[in-house]
Amino acid sequence: MIGRRKRFRVPKITTVIGNGTVIEGNLKFEGGIHVDGTVRGDVTGEQDDRSTLVLSDTGVVEGDVRAPNVIINGKVVGNVLGSGRVELAANARVTGTLYYCLLEMEMGAEVNGQLVYRDDSEVHPQLENNKNSGVDEARATEGTLSQGNALKNRDSE
Repeated sequence: MIGRRKRFRVPKITTVIGNGTVIEGNLKFEGGIHVDGTVRGDVTGEQDDRSTLVLSDTGVVEGDVRAPNVIINGKVVGNVLGSGRVELAANARVTGTLYYCLLEMEMGAEVNGQLVYRDDSEVHPQLENNKNSGVDEARATEGTLSQGNALKNRDSE
């Protein structure tokens, strides 16, 4: 029906990275993972329909995020590659390129980089091709996109 949206059900959270915990190195997961702490490395979810990363308002990822479903309310310094659903809550701060098939963005969320729509057939090759693209590429991207604001070019300020 028009006006009714299908609710996404987060899978059972099987892993929690607590506030104050710092993980240095790449992290691979399947199922649901909830991050309150800091991960310094890439976070990669199993490429199925259920794998979901939930990054809380205290959570930080310094590296690329690749997962079918991504819910961000914290900070990501790196590219985000969501092959399914990407949700940006009000406190979300992404510095890098965000690839998505389906995007939900609350007022207050920020993406400092590019938003790139990909359909299912385009996302999976992009996930493989960008494995080594780092934060430097994300930092080189100019502009700021916030909910309610247009893309602003820093040269024009």
